[in-house]
Formats: sequence, structure tokens, C-alpha cells
Amino acid sequence: MKLVMKKLKIFVYVLPFVFLISCIENEKTLWGDSLVEFDATVLNAPALGKDFPLLTRVPLYGRPVVTTGASANPVITRASGTISFRVNFVSPQRSSAETIGLVVVDAETTAIEGVHYTISNTITIAANSSYADYVVNVIDPGVPSATPVDLVVELTGNETIDPSPNYKRLGIRISQN
Repeated sequence: MKLVMKKLKIFVYVLPFVFLISCIENEKTLWGDSLVEFDATVLNAPALGKDFPLLTRVPLYGRPVVTTGASANPVITRASGTISFRVNFVSPQRSSAETIGLVVVDAETTAIEGVHYTISNTITIAANSSYADYVVNVIDPGVPSATPVDLVVELTGNETIDPSPNYKRLGIRISQN
């Protein structure tokens, strides 16, 4: 019995040291690839059956859209005018400006450019910056309708910066009431 207790004591005292000194060597990577992403896509849940959110309200920077209560964000309507969406640069800042490409996702978009909205197909992230604002100009077509229209844009990146696979798309639903 004494022998068993002695072996148990040794086991209890030695085992923690084995775990403390047997560690896995990891390479610490601060940054991998340089990526861009939509802030609103990171902070809001994807729409049902989509890989991107379909926003019906104007998001504020750095927080998800609030849909109820006194602090609810304004609804996106044909009278919204200019709406800005933050694009995050997930990488160490660069000493020169970076121009990032964007495209309209035609298969997901029902809004018509020049009738419901105008946008640029590029965005410039300034030197020594981690973000830029992407502007969507919502146009009032003049005729109210009960059917909203959707605009879905996708970041395409550039030669050295890729779009984040999970956060590259952003959808907005423009109410026509």
C-alpha cells in the first residue's frame, strides 16, 4: 500500500511539470494576407440564405444596426441621399494610398444604377490609414412603390490586397415608399 501511495505522490507532483515543459512551438503571426472588408458586414448577421447582410437601416460606424427603440437607425429609403459605409483595411497600414475595386453583384441586385443609386467602382484607402468610407448615393426616382429594391456590392481588392472571403459583400435594401 505504501508503494502505491508513493507512486501516486510522484505521479501527482511530476505530471504538472510534464505539462509545463512540454509545449508546442507556435509561430506567432501578427498579419497574414492584406484584406479589405465591409465594417457593416462584419457587425451584422447575413440575410436568410445569403452570405452577406441586407441592410434596411443606415449603420453607424463600429456597431451593428439597431432596428427598434429610441436608438433605432434611420430606415434606408429613396429619400436617404448619401449613405457611407466603412471599408476596413485588415493589415498593417501602408505608406502610400491603396485603390480598391468594387463591383455590383448583378445576380443579387434589383436596383437600377442611375435610377435608384449611383456609386463608384473604386475606393481609396489613404496612406497610413486603416479604413475608408464607401459612398452610395441613393436617388429618388420620383414614383413611390411598395416594392423595395436591393443593391449588393462586392469588394474585389487590387493586386496586393484581397477581399475578405467572409466580409466582402454588402447589401442594402432601398425602400421606395
